Order: sequence, then C-alpha cells, then structure tokens
Amino acid sequence: MRILIVGASGLVGSAVIAALLARGDEVIGISRRRPAGMAEAFQWRRLDIARATDPADWRPVLPNVDAVVNCAGVLQDSPHDSTEGVHANGIAALFSACTEAGIRRIVHLSAVGVDRATPTAFSRTKLAGDEALMASGLDWVILRPSVVIGRAAYGGSALMRGLAALPVQPVLPGTGSLQVVHLDDLVAAILHFLDPRSPGRQVLDVVGPRPWSFADLVDLFRRRLGRPPARRLVVPNAAAKALYRLGDLVSFLGWRPPVRSTAGREIMRGAVGEGAPLAAARLAPRDVEAALAMDPSSVQERWFAGLYVLKPILFVILSLFWIGTGLISLGPGWELGMNLMREGGVGETLGAVTVIAGASADIVIGLAIAFRRTSRYGLIAAVTISVVYFIVGTILVPRLWADPLGPMLKIWPIIGAHLAALAIVEDR
Repeated sequence: MRILIVGASGLVGSAVIAALLARGDEVIGISRRRPAGMAEAFQWRRLDIARATDPADWRPVLPNVDAVVNCAGVLQDSPHDSTEGVHANGIAALFSACTEAGIRRIVHLSAVGVDRATPTAFSRTKLAGDEALMASGLDWVILRPSVVIGRAAYGGSALMRGLAALPVQPVLPGTGSLQVVHLDDLVAAILHFLDPRSPGRQVLDVVGPRPWSFADLVDLFRRRLGRPPARRLVVPNAAAKALYRLGDLVSFLGWRPPVRSTAGREIMRGAVGEGAPLAAARLAPRDVEAALAMDPSSVQERWFAGLYVLKPILFVILSLFWIGTGLISLGPGWELGMNLMREGGVGETLGAVTVIAGASADIVIGLAIAFRRTSRYGLIAAVTISVVYFIVGTILVPRLWADPLGPMLKIWPIIGAHLAALAIVEDR
C-alpha cells in the first residue's frame, strides 16, 4: 500500500512510519520538519497543516495514495502552534481533498474523552475534527488514545520519566485517572484498521486495561529506572497554577513544555475510556506495566530521565548568564571593561566600541539561546565568542591567567556547559 502519514515527526507518526516500512509499504510523511533518523527511508514533504486549509494544498501529496493516517496534534495555542488550524481547519481540507482524489480509508487519531467534556481548545478542536470526518463520505476509523507510553518519550510520558529521576517525587494536585496505552499497541491498532477489509465508520477508545494515578505512573517509571522509592511531596495549588502559567510563557519562546495550562485542565479530567469495543476486535492493549517489563530500561533512558529536569535549568542559566554579562558590561562593569582595554593598549574610542560590541553580542547570544528556533545558533555563537574572549584576553591581558578568581580558566567549563546544551537541545 501507499500510505500518507500526517504528523510524521511526532511520537506516534514516526512509530507508524517505522512499522509500515518494516512490512514493506510505501510511505509519504507530512510534517513541518524532517523526521530524524529515517529521512531516506520514505518520501517526506514539508507542509504546515495549520496553513493548509484549502484542499488544493493537499492535492500534490495525494496521487496514488491508498490510505491516510492522521497523527498530527498540538497541545496548546502559541505563536507557533494553532489547535484550530491543526485539529480542525487543516484536516478538514485534507478530508475534502481525499474525497476528490477517491481515497477512501482514513485512520484518524483523536484523544480519549473529547466527546464527554471539552474544557480546553485542544479537546474542542479535536472533537471538531472528528465531526468533520464523520460528516464526510469517507471510510473512516477514529481512534481516541489515552496518554501514550513507549520506549520513545515525549510530552507527558517524558515528564513522568523526568519526575521519576528526582530524589523527591512532586505530586500535582487534582489529577484524574489515566488508562495509559503502550505505543506499540496503538500502532498495532492503526495498522489493523488500515486494512480496507476491517470495519470502518467507527469510533474506538484506545486505552489500557486499568486506571492509574499520575503519581503511581511516576512510581512505575521509578522502579523501571532502578531508583528506590521516593517521598511524595504534594505541590500546593498556588504553586501548581504558577507552574502551568510559567509553561504557557515559555511556549511563547517556541518551546513546548508538557506542564502548561491545557495539560493541567486535561489531566484533571483524566484520560479513561471504554476498552471493550477494541478488545472485541482482538486488539486489547496490554497492561502498560507488563508491556514495559518486556523492554528493560537502557542507560540512554536513564540518562534522559536524569537530564530531563536539568535541561530547562541549564538553558535558563545560560541565557541569563549572557544577558546578564552584557547588561553588567554596559552598566556597573563599564569602567572595569575600559580599564582592561587600556591595560591591553587599546585606545579610548576603540576600547569603548569594543566593550559595547562585546556586551551587545552577549545580550544577543542570551536572547538567541532563550528562543527555541535560534537556541542552537545561540549556543554555537556562545562557544565561538568564548574562544575569542580566551584568545584576545590572553594576548591583551595575560595577567588574567594569574587572577585568583580564574577568569581564563572558567571559560572552559562554560564552553563545556554549552556543548552539553547543544547535545540535548532537540526535544523529539
């Protein structure tokens, strides 16, 4: 079969592509950025779903396609993400284009519970997309998974691993029950319903056999990581709300933290559903504890869990470090900087220009690190300018090597911190 996967770079989309390629299907992947690791194995087309609101935007990728799987989704609106565009308007245009192209089978991923309560834009737009598909004349299957857990981690499942690595386990208040499902079981259901002989025009919850509390799932991952039991610390409501608001603010910089206001409201509702219909099709998901036990944790997973909470701390520190040094150089540290220029034999005018240029560069680097799209470039610039400072400082003011505060020696751990940040800048 020739299958179009929408949302190819996501957790579920990339897993579906791998499974389809393994069984010999031809795959076309659609996403805003090229998926890492298998770029040459399938055809990839760049397309921003939120902007592809006309059927004509989809026609170039549909010739000879036998079926479509829509795995695209965004948690919350931000300057870079639109729930309305991705969940409703964009895919409605896709469904219209599929009708025109004569493509019948559509497997569409929604979210469990969107038909029962819609407290957020995420749920409302997911439901709108479901209804648009149900109103079409296509041969559709809508799968509504709960929180998805697998070897790969993103969003909520990544957060669980990160919290599991902490010495004290924070517990967010008011979280509902979660019938989590293993990624492999969700992929198996998708592949099953891609078969045109499987029954269509049905909506199925994809949920695990038992409900878990969020804290118990973190405990599960803690055992998986080989960590001893940790004392639970219930986060006060005010602190939890502050964390969600902070996550919202960070999302305006292009990052996608799992702790945002949408996640807070959705997790209060919980993620439980009716598993009997899927079980009747002999596709009942396994208990996630049993599924994870069949795939022991690796050192890479333990590294990821340990670095998860440290990553945002590191990026905040590095961003503020460069912005702070730039502001200090232009303010209270101005005369100190000018004295170093004079000591190195640089004239007043050139010295002033050099100090201003260096301070401005520091501020720009700090801002670049703070924004997701430019973070990698900011880190590379930070390493480069640190080496430049090392060379220039050694030539102009060699006595700095004997300074008891070690300004020249401290450049190297700073460079090391930036190289570490470069190594973990990717989030999926």
